[in-house]
Amino acid sequence: MTVTYDGLMSLKSDSDEFTYTDRDTMLYALGVGMSRDPMNEDELRYTYENDLKTVPTLASVIAWGQRTLGQSGINYLLVVHGEQRLTLHKPLPSSATIISEERVTGAVDKGAGKGALIFTEKVIRLKGSNEKLCTVGGTIFARGYGGFGGPSTGAPEPHAIPERKADGVCETDTRPDQALLYRLSGDRNPLHSDPKIAKMAGFPRPILHGLCSYGTACRAVLKTMCNYDHTMITGFDVRFSSPVFPGETLVTEMWKDGHIVSFRSKVKERDVVVINNGKCTLKH
Repeated sequence: MTVTYDGLMSLKSDSDEFTYTDRDTMLYALGVGMSRDPMNEDELRYTYENDLKTVPTLASVIAWGQRTLGQSGINYLLVVHGEQRLTLHKPLPSSATIISEERVTGAVDKGAGKGALIFTEKVIRLKGSNEKLCTVGGTIFARGYGGFGGPSTGAPEPHAIPERKADGVCETDTRPDQALLYRLSGDRNPLHSDPKIAKMAGFPRPILHGLCSYGTACRAVLKTMCNYDHTMITGFDVRFSSPVFPGETLVTEMWKDGHIVSFRSKVKERDVVVINNGKCTLKH
């Protein structure tokens, strides 16, 4: 299937309905590493149904399966997740039925034989009241799909990380089986579970989902800057820069300036930045 600029810009999915339950909320929290210590009462609030709280980045999976880009004909083995953006219009409830509308908002042509940057936006509302819950954005890089006739510029500027010493640092482990647990929240791409598929994609073993690293970084910010108060976070944006292998340790550095927390995450064992240009917006 030929990819064209007009074809990409016409892609959308309207008024798709999804339901998530407290089980999904708890499973997601476990999938991003909450309650490694089951006696940690702050984290237990995210993994136990008694007065259950929601990790803000749960928003990235509650409408999983809305495959707007699946209509494009792009081979997902050639796709790399570049950025993830989130605006929370109100804290996520622990369970809800939602209506999601997704569309392609832009595309940048990197040139023939190169790649394509494709930007998407998903607006999620509560069914019934039609109240806006969150807006989820993303950028993918489709390798080899350049030359489709789109503009050569237009990518958003990355959030700048301060040059001073970090105001806070948090280490968060990942388990060797982390990807197998996280994939139960929706993303069953075999790149994260099947060693044969991972090798076909050029990796020595399955890699962790980028959105799992994203949620793990959110867990670090929640712990270090928000005292585990999920209602403080109203935005959470990142740029993915390198894959994580399950079992590695993420070290998240944070800088607080007013209601903005800048952050980045490195793999401790390899000293590689895996999440960069992070921007967490706190409520005023």
